[in-house]
Amino acid sequence: MTVTQQFDLSKLKIPREHKKEEEVPSRSKYWIPMYAFGIIAMGLALFFFIRTLSPDEIVEVTTASYISPDQAGALLTASGYVVAQRKASIASKATGRLVSLNYEEGDQVKKGQIIARIESADVEAELAQAKANLEVVQAEKNDAEQSLRRANKLYENKLISQAELDAVQSRYDRVVASISAAEAAMKSAEVQLENTRIRAPFNGTILTKNADVGEVVAPFAAGASSRVAVVTIADMSSLEVEADVSESNIEKITLKQLCEIMLDAYPDHRYKGYVNKIVPTADRAKATVLTKIRFRDRDNRVLPEMSAKVYFLSTPTTDTTTKNILAVQSTAVTKRRDENVVFLLNDKNIVTETPVEIGKSYGSLIEIKNGLAIGDKVILKPPESLQSGVRVELK
Repeated sequence: MTVTQQFDLSKLKIPREHKKEEEVPSRSKYWIPMYAFGIIAMGLALFFFIRTLSPDEIVEVTTASYISPDQAGALLTASGYVVAQRKASIASKATGRLVSLNYEEGDQVKKGQIIARIESADVEAELAQAKANLEVVQAEKNDAEQSLRRANKLYENKLISQAELDAVQSRYDRVVASISAAEAAMKSAEVQLENTRIRAPFNGTILTKNADVGEVVAPFAAGASSRVAVVTIADMSSLEVEADVSESNIEKITLKQLCEIMLDAYPDHRYKGYVNKIVPTADRAKATVLTKIRFRDRDNRVLPEMSAKVYFLSTPTTDTTTKNILAVQSTAVTKRRDENVVFLLNDKNIVTETPVEIGKSYGSLIEIKNGLAIGDKVILKPPESLQSGVRVELK
């Protein structure tokens, strides 16, 4: 028997189908975990999107700010601006080129001081001519007066006629009249010269400079193609806060009522004041009445047009605290895990749970000793479901 006869080579086959059946389960055991991982990742991404990019809560916001004990018990609060009650835009009385400007912004001037001058060569020439004419007619008056005295003596001695005396008298009268005209002309020239000098109408401070040397200035009525106001001046001692008070609350305001003024530029300082005037008319469009509050302890930091808040007081408190305190609405503070916290809002409207140390209560406000800074925005009445990292929508 040969070797080929002993073994049937046709039976030697590779079991391909069986091998495929074994390979399929080996691939699936890798793909299933990958699919599951992808689904979980997509779910986490969707959860993150919902939690951070879509607003979960509609909330109200308040701001941490400095207050005093008096402000906490105020009857009413109003916003307004610092306004100079004595303020003037000073223009020239004559038209001409500005040749001198003696003051800059911030300089103090006294009443009557020359702030600026415009060219005046022509007016000075007219004044010189008027003075010369006056001297001429005054000399003529002396001659006419001597002639009249001689004529009277001659007439008394009957050496001249009445007609000759009347002629001398007429000449004297004409000279006297000429003197009056020459004096009036000189006075007019002096006034014209004075109009080229721009003087301070009262003691004050230069607020703005509206023209420069070399520019043409003119009176208000003739300022179409030239500068009008040269400078703007204000009396700083007349600074008051003008605040609008709602018609429904105006009955709470009385003259001489004590107030506290807080300037937005200096939130850590408060000024004492009082109601100086309640304007006896209302604004129909805003339904408000204008009140003017006078400073009692104004300093040089108070400037016109600064924004301010006015706290109308009932009676001053007996609290001797002189330093302002940082406070928020008491409803912004809540308890979480036996700890006082607030929910701090950032620029992207995402909240962060922040622990705070609280102090005294002042009406609806509560002192924050630690944990916040002035200007921080916090959530009012935070709901129990609110958590850090959540994006909120402002009411």
